[in-house]
Amino acid sequence: MLISSGLKPGETLYDLGSGDGRIVITAARKYGARAVGVEISERLVRAANENIQRAGMEARVRIVQGHLLDVDLSEADVVTLYLLTSSNDQLRPNLEKYLKPGARVVSHDFQIRGWKPVKVERALAHNREHTIYVYRMPPR
Repeated sequence: MLISSGLKPGETLYDLGSGDGRIVITAARKYGARAVGVEISERLVRAANENIQRAGMEARVRIVQGHLLDVDLSEADVVTLYLLTSSNDQLRPNLEKYLKPGARVVSHDFQIRGWKPVKVERALAHNREHTIYVYRMPPR
């Protein structure tokens, strides 16, 4: 997902439904990005914060505990998500409201209905084919 996004040093990535923080940590460590994870589960937020500390990424990565529909995404250059299509449908108005032109949205396995991806890639992982959809926010 991060390779497909074209993430660059200094950009800001938001991972919606960030779980244990592996995407945000990798974005900071490998790509030099600032990264914000949004996770509703208190247990996963604790685990993510522990992983961020172990990785020494506290200066570049933060986790927000909350619902992904309540987050201001205006700082994001890239948004990653692994949500069902129905959840993407609910999230779409927020992406359209907050994301600046040129920002990328990368969705794992599930499309964002009504948007046309600029790139679709397939990857084999854990004995299963995955589809990565990359969208770019149009000019306003």
